[in-house]
Amino acid sequence: NNFYEFNQEDKTAVKNLVGNFVVKPWQFSVDGLVNKPQTFDLETLLAKMPVEERVYRFRCVEAWSMTVPWSGFPMSELIKLVEPKPEAKFMRLVTVNRPDQMPGIKRYNWYKWPYYEALRIDEAMNPLAMFVTGAYGKALPKQNGAAIRAIVPWKYGYKSAKSIQRIEFVAKRPGTFWNDMQPGEYGFFSNVNPKRPHPRWSQ
Repeated sequence: NNFYEFNQEDKTAVKNLVGNFVVKPWQFSVDGLVNKPQTFDLETLLAKMPVEERVYRFRCVEAWSMTVPWSGFPMSELIKLVEPKPEAKFMRLVTVNRPDQMPGIKRYNWYKWPYYEALRIDEAMNPLAMFVTGAYGKALPKQNGAAIRAIVPWKYGYKSAKSIQRIEFVAKRPGTFWNDMQPGEYGFFSNVNPKRPHPRWSQ
């Protein structure tokens, strides 16, 4: 698993480092340029949402890929609940920041934690974009981004923020974690394009 908040070097180690990570109960806030800012309790929210399973291709910029049966609900359903204002053009996603539960945050202190990503609102409203709470017919594992993560199947995996704690609607295009860190390698949009090689490895 790629989850640098736990481990960067060894992708098989992440699952062994998530034991202290508390994912239930889970709350996340939605604020910024919306008419109805709210803090959601995930279990209460799921009872109201059209939860479904979808099988998507999932591709990492590091040249690996897989096919995953995710379960969750369309991003558009949550967006409708908070009613973005007309000037809101982007949706910013921020991962939870718990150094006491996520050892990689302390270990890799040169990164600008917490992890943050963003989508244009029209992308987030696309019927394929999802907030995911499960995989393979079970609750989403901690190492895969529990309790709630984004999935945007036409973009590289790092656009799909894990363990979301805050969603913010903004007018101007915000920075994103990897684009801010290494703009020559990671773009803002990051749509999957196998014909465009990564600077350090083949796609």
